[in-house]
Amino acid sequence: MTRKLPATALLAVATLAACSPTTAVTSAAPSSSTQAPGSTMATSTMSTPTTATTSANPISSTSSPPSSAPDPTPPTTAATTGATTLPSAPATTAIPSVKPAGLALGSAGEQVRDLQHRLRQLSWFAGSITGTFEDDTLQAVSGFQTKRGLPATGVADAATMAKLIALTTQPTHDELYNILRPGPAIYRVGMASPKVREMQARLKQIGWYAGDVVDTYGPKTVSAVKGFQAKRGFPVTGEIDQRTLDSLVGRTHAPSSDELNNVVPKPEGMAAPVVLDPRCLTGKVICINKTTRKLSWVVDGKTQLTMSARFGPAHEPTREGTFYVYFKAKDWVSKLYDSPMPYSLFFSGGQAVHYSYSFARLGYNGNSHGCVNVRNWNGLVWLYSQAPVGTKVVVYR
Repeated sequence: MTRKLPATALLAVATLAACSPTTAVTSAAPSSSTQAPGSTMATSTMSTPTTATTSANPISSTSSPPSSAPDPTPPTTAATTGATTLPSAPATTAIPSVKPAGLALGSAGEQVRDLQHRLRQLSWFAGSITGTFEDDTLQAVSGFQTKRGLPATGVADAATMAKLIALTTQPTHDELYNILRPGPAIYRVGMASPKVREMQARLKQIGWYAGDVVDTYGPKTVSAVKGFQAKRGFPVTGEIDQRTLDSLVGRTHAPSSDELNNVVPKPEGMAAPVVLDPRCLTGKVICINKTTRKLSWVVDGKTQLTMSARFGPAHEPTREGTFYVYFKAKDWVSKLYDSPMPYSLFFSGGQAVHYSYSFARLGYNGNSHGCVNVRNWNGLVWLYSQAPVGTKVVVYR
């Protein structure tokens, strides 16, 4: 005598089979699957449906292993009643879900907010803190991992978080929710002192202030400070609070006596004689000789400026050839190396001519990461004003 399974039971089995990523999995072949990452780092378990087989198989019933198991094996079940055999249903098993051991694409919640803000502290993540792990967060995590010598998986695992936490500070509630409150004003409109002149000189270094610097904090200074604050995502007050001051000082150098007294010296190395590549003899060209370690600004074959230059090592070489400036930025910070790149003239991918604090401090006891480093601040500021987007760049030996 044969008993039939209720229609509802067969429907449930069929439905589970249709929703599983793999069907007809036998007990002889272990399988695994990965669940789309959720909002937390915890794992979960899910029971698997049972199937009916012949009475020759032993009776067993198990639930699927926790999702942390690397290769869960689907269980098998059987049902017998004496000599009577239930009809067999198609062998199907729901694949247990496995979440990555960390925050990954699709994760959401407070932990992601914390991750994003810590990445932003190191200039890997830009924009508002969202609490949702999307492509921009994945790219930031991968970049940070590469920089720190970790596997670039894009998943914020325990090792990544440990390194990130060690390099950053604990975000406040306001920071996690993009709430910026202006601090007490250190410098504001109406004040007059040599420190105000210094603030103006620093703002002038990165292109926010124009004209002579003075001791008085007036409308011109307010406008420059507002522009700087807006660029950084700070509350736009026109007053210099501690947050604004720290950011400004971190992106500039201590003004020289000439800068504080509105003296514009002739750039060092102006019109120094050099042997030029033939490609540098027509039009306006930034001509870079890796053998002599010199950068020259040439107009119609005449050298207008020559400066010392530093390049990348053998494993990160400065590319050679003919290029064109495609992007300029006075106030640029490398997202890959966490370092400021003032007065950048990008000419080939991520490679640019830019001022280097390291080159100015250490000279040739070091290298760039492929960029053309310059240590003559006044010379580069002048060159930046002369070379528009589209200017030819020739790098040669």
